[in-house]
Amino acid sequence: MVLEGLSNSLKGTLQKITKALFVDEKLINELVKDIQRALLQSDVNVKLVLDLTKKIKERALNEEVPKTVNKKEHLINIVYEELVNFLGRGEKLDHQARISEKRDLKEKGKTTEPYKIMLVGLFGSGKTTTTGKLANYFKKRGIKTAVISTDTWRPAAADQLEQLANNLNVQVFIDKKEKDPVKLYKKFEKELEKYDLVIIDTAGRDALSDELITELNAINKTVKPDETMLVLSADIGQAAEKQAQAFHDNCKVSGVIITKLDGTAKGGGALIACAVTGAPVKFIGVGEKTDDFEEFKPEGFVGRLLGMGDLEALLEKTREAISEEEAIDMSKKMLKGDFNLIDLYEQMHAMKKLGPLNKVVDLIPGMGNMNIPKELIQNQEGKIEKWKHLMNSMTKNELEDPDVITNTRIERISKGSGISTTELRGMLKQYRQSKKLMKLLKPGASERDMQKMVQKMQGKMGGVKF
Repeated sequence: MVLEGLSNSLKGTLQKITKALFVDEKLINELVKDIQRALLQSDVNVKLVLDLTKKIKERALNEEVPKTVNKKEHLINIVYEELVNFLGRGEKLDHQARISEKRDLKEKGKTTEPYKIMLVGLFGSGKTTTTGKLANYFKKRGIKTAVISTDTWRPAAADQLEQLANNLNVQVFIDKKEKDPVKLYKKFEKELEKYDLVIIDTAGRDALSDELITELNAINKTVKPDETMLVLSADIGQAAEKQAQAFHDNCKVSGVIITKLDGTAKGGGALIACAVTGAPVKFIGVGEKTDDFEEFKPEGFVGRLLGMGDLEALLEKTREAISEEEAIDMSKKMLKGDFNLIDLYEQMHAMKKLGPLNKVVDLIPGMGNMNIPKELIQNQEGKIEKWKHLMNSMTKNELEDPDVITNTRIERISKGSGISTTELRGMLKQYRQSKKLMKLLKPGASERDMQKMVQKMQGKMGGVKF
């Protein structure tokens, strides 16, 4: 979980509310202190923390409770809304719509220019890696994307971007001999017109020096980007405010991308520091892998921090992992209860494509507050590879009709795969339980039947309560 320490602290605060007998001023004061402590430990500016908690306290004490909710629910909703406002609630730029709009103008002959995003930032912020991640993000959404390196300052920058782009199958434009970034961009300018989106990686320095400002202004004048995004590393904490403001004042930054958010406790400080500048956070890097990158939406992000989930992000990940046709076909089979081992494996494989299971769990509303042991999640993630080996040792008939798998066959499959009979029996048991559960999901199944089945499955999973 990104900002795990802050998330755990805030979840503990909300649990204090739910367990309280009634909401009074004493509870609200405790709540305010808990939130202050959690945010300060995440390197958030003291003044900002005090401003936030003052608003929460004033609303909690003076605001009338709507008839549709009770006092506890209202108090939790106040915390959620104020944290969202704190992180920069507001209208977000629809990048895909803007890119499509530019593409339509090209098709009508009104422009030859692609949509251009220029990335700026200091050394060590992860700018080149972010160029690749951003390209991958838009490529997966069907946008014809190219990247270009105008970083002639750092010797390995062009090599790094070339390797990243090749791994992602994204077109890259580099010239390792050219030392003038403006000339380098102009060299490929005509070829770049073939793409809907071009992402420009620029040079950095150890600080925002006059030299860097001059270089960026020259590039900016040549490129005329639709957006200029500042890349900041989360580990600089609240110092991000000063850096974001300096870049915004000198380079007209339209947004911020925060990287390495998964690897530091100071991420809260960086997020909030940027939110108070004129350059809002647009994207966040939440891991080392190329897919660990997402659009920053305060509502969903706060939902995850508080254990409320983020359905929008979950649905987006699902669309990336499995096609609509596959989802419809799988759901039909599952609701009939006639899916086989191959279908179960594909279901598990699709789940794996969503990303690490612990991150997926955080997106599901309510799951983040269930304190599922990490060991259990890791155990589930390890199963899919073992299942793959077991299935490779099965016959077509056994895969399509697992009920024919006898003890003799279990011994044979185990020896052929090198996986224990215990693992195989566990897989078959999970298959049968899933099949039985899907039958209960059919229209007409009673709520009591469903509860019984879920309780039974909880018991099989080591007593974890859902």
